[in-house]
Amino acid sequence: MADPRIELLVDNLDRAYRGPSWHGTSLRGTLRGLKPAEALRKPAPERNSIWELVLHAAYWKYVVRRKLAGDARGSFPRSGSNFPALPERPDAAAWKADLKLLDSEHAALREAVLELSPARLEGSQGTWRTLDLVLGAAAHDLHHAGQINLLKRL
Repeated sequence: MADPRIELLVDNLDRAYRGPSWHGTSLRGTLRGLKPAEALRKPAPERNSIWELVLHAAYWKYVVRRKLAGDARGSFPRSGSNFPALPERPDAAAWKADLKLLDSEHAALREAVLELSPARLEGSQGTWRTLDLVLGAAAHDLHHAGQINLLKRL
């Protein structure tokens, strides 16, 4: 029988990412139907666009997965860190590709959590317990889902 804590962590990740969730729209739900021009719009010159937030969310899913799996740095498919660079041609094909990148990073993180041994949940990943990293990844999705909802309404 699988550890119920791991099942709960995966459920938490999935609800924050795709829903259903009682608190509001999931991260992926906030992106439904957005066009590239809407995703590129910035509320002010030094603020992030929705597209930049999508790449940021994908990057941090990668970071958490990398820490869980013990993988080396430098394997994220886009240049830059924290807020990877937008594509040179930010068109519909690039938007679709970056949404697919977000989906694939979520799936990879989900698989890394499913592969954890119960003993690793309380173990440390630097400053944080493994359990905290996974919960933080779900909270991170919800934080940015809220930001994206606000940006869409501006």
